[in-house]
Amino acid sequence: MSTLHVAIEGIGLWAPQATGLDDLRRWLAGSAAPSSGARPPAAVLPANERRRAPESVLLATEVAGQALAMSGRDAAELACVFTSSHGDQGITDYLCATLASTPAELSPTKFHNSVHNAPVGYWTIATGCHAASNAVCAHRQSFGAGLLEAASLVAAERRPVLLVCSDVASSGPLGEVTGYTLAFGAALVLAPPPGSQALATLGLTLTPDPSTPPLWPEPLPDWLAGNPAAEALRLLVPLVRREPVAMAAAAAELGLRMDLEYPA
Repeated sequence: MSTLHVAIEGIGLWAPQATGLDDLRRWLAGSAAPSSGARPPAAVLPANERRRAPESVLLATEVAGQALAMSGRDAAELACVFTSSHGDQGITDYLCATLASTPAELSPTKFHNSVHNAPVGYWTIATGCHAASNAVCAHRQSFGAGLLEAASLVAAERRPVLLVCSDVASSGPLGEVTGYTLAFGAALVLAPPPGSQALATLGLTLTPDPSTPPLWPEPLPDWLAGNPAAEALRLLVPLVRREPVAMAAAAAELGLRMDLEYPA
């Protein structure tokens, strides 16, 4: 594969102990105090939608809103790629339990929110975005696969693209299988390079080499182990540190090399 080049114009991040990119910087500098973000605020959603939306939607729209604000872009012009490894596991657990016991009591609202593209649907409606949107799932490699999808859109259509990667903590019997111990979400606004507002220029190349365990301070390794969406940290941490190269996984046996260049 030839190298795909994109400019990074905006970044969003949310976890229970880090409710934005500045918190990640503080953790890496060894000066962070845990945030108290028990629920993503998702201010981009109308109040009535925030009340009824599940955590998976709040998480995805919160990080999307952060990245959008940093980029200064108009949400209506951004094509969207939303990724999640398992969707909303809490709702999936509820649906399975209810169908097994009292199927007539199944909540239409929860069924409506169970589909994999629910977060991107909430986002596009709330922001008035009529651009193309996509929902991607690639198990623990969903971040790398989504990044490739978004970068390909940027290259093919020469337009900015919003990438969102998020998963909530698992619950019920599914939790014994997936083992997600925390919620995590990240977002990037990508655009054709060079980009006057670019935080960095990113070159993506597929490699046969899988990613290796990173050397990060606590609690970042726990985030990575506790949620596959935290694979986004494999790019965000080197970005914050202004390192030249990062590695992630694009598939189970396929690596993704990420070369970074920064403005002077």
